[in-house]
Parts: sequence; structure tokens; C-alpha cells
Amino acid sequence: MAQNTMTGPPAPVDPQEEHEKDRQPPQNPLQEAHGVCWERLWSMGVTAGCFLSLCMLSPIVGVWILYMLNGYGAFPAAHKVLDLMQYLLSPLGAHSSVEEETPQSLQTEPWRMESLCPLLVIIFLSIAVLSIGILYCLRALAPGGCTVIPDDRRQSVSRQPSFTYSEWTDTKQDLFDLDSVPETPVFDCSMDMKTESDPATLTVKPVGLQERRGSNVSLTLDMCTPGSTEPNGAMLSPREQSAREYLQKASNVLTAAQLQSRALDDSALQAEFYETPMNFVDPKEYNFPGVVRKNRYKTILPNTHSRVCLKVTDEDDFLSTYINANYMKGYGGQEKAYIATQGPTVNTVSDFWRMVWQEWSPIIVMITNVEEKNEKCTEYWPEDTVTYEGIEIAVNKVIQADDYSLRIFTLKCDGEERTLRQYWYTSWPDQKTPDKAPPLLELVLEVEEARQQAPPCSGPVIVHCSAGIGRTGCFIATSILCKQLKNEGVADILKTTCQLRLDRGGMIQTCEQYQFVHHVLSLYEKQLSCPVEE
Repeated sequence: MAQNTMTGPPAPVDPQEEHEKDRQPPQNPLQEAHGVCWERLWSMGVTAGCFLSLCMLSPIVGVWILYMLNGYGAFPAAHKVLDLMQYLLSPLGAHSSVEEETPQSLQTEPWRMESLCPLLVIIFLSIAVLSIGILYCLRALAPGGCTVIPDDRRQSVSRQPSFTYSEWTDTKQDLFDLDSVPETPVFDCSMDMKTESDPATLTVKPVGLQERRGSNVSLTLDMCTPGSTEPNGAMLSPREQSAREYLQKASNVLTAAQLQSRALDDSALQAEFYETPMNFVDPKEYNFPGVVRKNRYKTILPNTHSRVCLKVTDEDDFLSTYINANYMKGYGGQEKAYIATQGPTVNTVSDFWRMVWQEWSPIIVMITNVEEKNEKCTEYWPEDTVTYEGIEIAVNKVIQADDYSLRIFTLKCDGEERTLRQYWYTSWPDQKTPDKAPPLLELVLEVEEARQQAPPCSGPVIVHCSAGIGRTGCFIATSILCKQLKNEGVADILKTTCQLRLDRGGMIQTCEQYQFVHHVLSLYEKQLSCPVEE
């Protein structure tokens, strides 16, 4: 991916101009969509008129040039063109009378070879120009159609589910005596505009929270203080405030029975998913030289108030403190329960291991392949032993399971030694969901059990995929919600998703992933209500 080097401090913003922008009322998305339609129709009409004029003038100019090429001067050639046009536009009866009165008119008949060539040129150029004009107008009208989806929702990409209801219960069938349901829960994907997308191609407008997504662009934050919050005097626009309040207050508590039916109500899940703001970060907030080299995707950035800051001796060196990672709250609002981060790049492997050591992380969960059409994550671990930033990483054991592999590392630094476990889940394709839910649920439960056995001083569990928002968000949400379902007997998937997006924008990236989380929780509820007998 091409990286642009940013130089210089951010451009100053006129407070009066910002205030005027905030006072502008938000526009209705439907009105915006209809306005785009009328603009396209007007543009098509103007284009059609231009091509029609070109269609009429180009044959005349072409015949005039043809006559000049045959030896006529400019004015005689123009006179010949006018004579030809007069003949073509004159009534048929006039030609007949002329032919009756003058038998030698055949010698001056325009259909002789001298005039036949100009006529063919006129016909050819007219058809060519007219065809090009029609195709151009159709193409100008066709792209995207008159969609009524707000542009800021396009970031939430989803497709037809890649799993079936029968598959996510294909193990322990005796536990799940479900009522008859459709074999495959299928979305009405009229709102899903893209079929395949890489986060690198996603477009994030630098416009703040807006109705569906946003950032803290108008906040004054301490960029080098992890976990800092906005000051009391921070001003939010009405759109930003509305989105922030939604993420803070939205809730939909589901009982066990409601969870089963909700998992199959794809239209309700779509509406709920698209209503939830994404809370992406405005790239202008990280207008620091060299930062782009540390981001895998230029539009997927860590939210400032919860970002992980690497410890350095020189706190003024922002680049040394920066890593694309966020602290994530856990069950019950537990602070720094997880760290969601991007897949390390060649430029950030050392930073990644610095974070692992600094945060005392006992577990890494990797939910991506190294290559998926293109590079998704650098292979940041060694085959045997390697040293980064004074941290020695050695592989002690590799255990291969059906759907993931487990590596156990020994980390040494400054005479201290720690143990680290890496779970590498490889059965989850990018922008999709696994074909089966049981393996993912088993991984979530195993990681939680390993976390309980970790030393008391252990820090957050580090979870990453490629961008650190889609598959990563599903895993963390599932882990939190399994605890809630087990301890409280209910699951609030909407509230959990909102909390994750407050900490890191875009968590649970697609509607399909959002539905899959519901399916996994539904499966876990069945396991809790029908425990396996030893």
C-alpha cells in the first residue's frame, strides 16, 4: 500500500467557522439521496444535449473536410456542403419534378459517387457519435443508481452469510433439539452495496461522528496518556453528541428465549446494526510525521482516549509512543480487559513485542491468516528464537488443533522471564464468518480458561486480526457476552457492541458478523441449558 508522509503541524481551524458548521442542521439521508438523483438526471440531460449537437455538427464538418481533401477550397467546399444539405432536406416531390423536366439531371444527381461518399460519411459519423452519446448517458445514470443508503453507512460491509444454521449445531446434535427453522438464514441485502472489500479500500470521510460514525475531532485530548477522557469544556456538534449518546445508552437485553428468535430475525438485526454509529477516527487527529508508516490501513486508526501508549524515555517523541491499538473494557466494565490491535506490519513488529512486554499480556489471540489474497499480517514470531528491543522471544512448544494452533513462548528481558500463549485461529475468512460456530465458541472458552490460570499480575489479552476491528470485535464481544449469559442469564449484544465501538471504532465490522455473534451466543445458551453429561 502506498504510504504518504505527512509533514508539518495540523492547519489551524477558525473557531467561528467550526461554530457555523456545528449550527447547520443535519440533512435527512433520503433528501440527500434524492438530491443526488436529480443532479444525475440534470447532468445526463445536459450531456445528451451536447452529444445531440455534436451529432448534428460533426457530419457537416466531416463532409466539409472531405470536400477540401478532394481539392475544393474552403468556400467552394462549404458551398458544396450547403447544396448537399439542401438536397437532403428538400421534399421528395421536388426531386421527382426535376427529374421529369430534365432527363440529364442524372448527371447532376447527388447520388453519384462524388456525393455518395459524403452521404456515407454523414451516416457513419452520426451513428458513431449518437451511439457514444447514448452509452455515455446510460453509464452516467447507472453507477450506484439512486440509492437511499446514507453514504456513511457504506463502511459497514456485509454479504450473504457464509454459514448455515444446520452447520453451527453440527456437533453435539443431541443437545440442540431446535424447532424447524430455515436451513440458511439469508439477509435481504438491499443495503449491502459491496460484495468484497478490503479495509484498505474503505473510505472514511473526515467529518466527525455524524449520524452513523465519527471521531473525537473536536475534542482536546492528551494523545500520550492512555485511558484519558475528554475535558469538561470539550464542544461536540449536535451530530457528534447524538451519536455519542446512542453509544453510551443503547441497550437491548435478550433472555434465553429471545436470543433464539433474535438470531434468526435478520431484518431486525440489519436495522439494529446499521443504526449503531461506527465511531471511526478522523485521520486528521493523527497528523504527525511518520505515523502512516505504522498503520496497516490508513483509515483504521485507534481512538485517542483509549489508545495504548508505549513507554519511552522521551515523551515528546510521539512516534515512539504510537501503536495502532486500544484498551477495551471487559465484562462488567472491567478496565483494560483486552487490547484490540491491527496485525503487525514489518515496521511495527518491534512495537508489538514492546506492547506485549509492557502490558504483561499472558495471551495473544490471532484471528487471520498471514496471506489472504494479499498480506494480512506479518509473521511476527520466530521459528526458534529472536530478540526485539532487548526482549528475547523463544518458542517452547507448538500444539496443532483442528481449527487453530497454540504456541507457547518464553519471553526474557532484563533478567525477568514470562510465559506467553498464542492462539492462532485460521478458519475465519476476512470480512466473513466461520462456516461453523462451535470451533469459535470452544476457542473463546479455552482462552478464558487459560486467562483464569494466568498469574495474578497478568495484563490484558491481546486480540488482533488484520485491521483489528471485524474478527477481533466478534471475538471480544463473544467472550464478554458468554460471561454475561453465564452469570446473569441474559445477553445485551447491542450494548456490548456500542461499548466496544466507544473504545475502538468499527468493532464488529459487518452485519453478517453481527448476526454470527447472535448465533454463537444462541449456541452457548443451549450448552448452558443442556450441559454435557460425563
